[in-house]
Amino acid sequence: MKILVTGGAGFIGSHIVDALVERGHTVLVYDDLSSGKLTHLNSKATFIQANIQDSVALAKVFEEHDIDAIFHLAAQISVLRSMTQPTPDAETNIMATLSLLDLAAKHHVKKFIFSSTGGVMYGDTELRPTSESHPENPLSPYAITKLSIDKYLTFYREVHGMQTVSLRYGNVYGPRQNPHGEAGVVAIFLSKMFAHEEPLINGDGKQSRDYVYVSDIVEANMLALETDSASGVYNIGTGKETSVNQLFQALNTFFDNSFQEIHGEAKRGEQQASALDASRAHTELGWSPKVTFINGLKQTFESFQIQK
Repeated sequence: MKILVTGGAGFIGSHIVDALVERGHTVLVYDDLSSGKLTHLNSKATFIQANIQDSVALAKVFEEHDIDAIFHLAAQISVLRSMTQPTPDAETNIMATLSLLDLAAKHHVKKFIFSSTGGVMYGDTELRPTSESHPENPLSPYAITKLSIDKYLTFYREVHGMQTVSLRYGNVYGPRQNPHGEAGVVAIFLSKMFAHEEPLINGDGKQSRDYVYVSDIVEANMLALETDSASGVYNIGTGKETSVNQLFQALNTFFDNSFQEIHGEAKRGEQQASALDASRAHTELGWSPKVTFINGLKQTFESFQIQK
């Protein structure tokens, strides 16, 4: 198959590209390198450097290539930026995605797989792990854009007959994650620790997340591509909650417990707890997480150690 991966030089996208190339697919990577890196690019993939909002460049891709499937990861990924600049956030995450979907429909793309979010989609819920049937309660413009695309995908599926899948990820971590943004606490903490700096824990550190290792995320994407019946929204998470304190303590063991647990002010409006019920993905896609939290942390630690 000929497959387009937007954001294919980024953290998750580059791992997806590697898996597609390994499976023998012809892969086009579309990325503006605003957060992706050339060093992440698979040499067997064709690279197109352009912004997802560049409608001319995007249309040219479809004119020159007969694309069978799309993995869409290109996005404005900063939750904080979305809070202060909701309009450009929507222009990238909604309007540009709709342009991509229109082109996909026009050129009869068979499958469209969207990287959505589960961590901030449902808000703080009493029922955890939280399933896809739970009402969504996105509190940031970033999360609202993800939900909007989830809904638009239903329209394109029903009206245009395109097979669409939205994967709602938990908190993804692993090699190649950018430690310089606001997201990715594992990468942020490791970056600080390798620089011999004490990582700062927001608030009491009891806030929990559902941490999913990147190879398990990749496997979910491959199954979404390869499962003919795959359709709609799927949570991709472990169903397990890990607090920031527990995360820090686990990472600290790799450094012989040489760091102190330092707490700062709580981040205003921060979600307190998240865990995803991925039963639907297990039943319909045959997906389940394979990498344990401690093994995933060890592999991430080793990747940062090599980069050091």
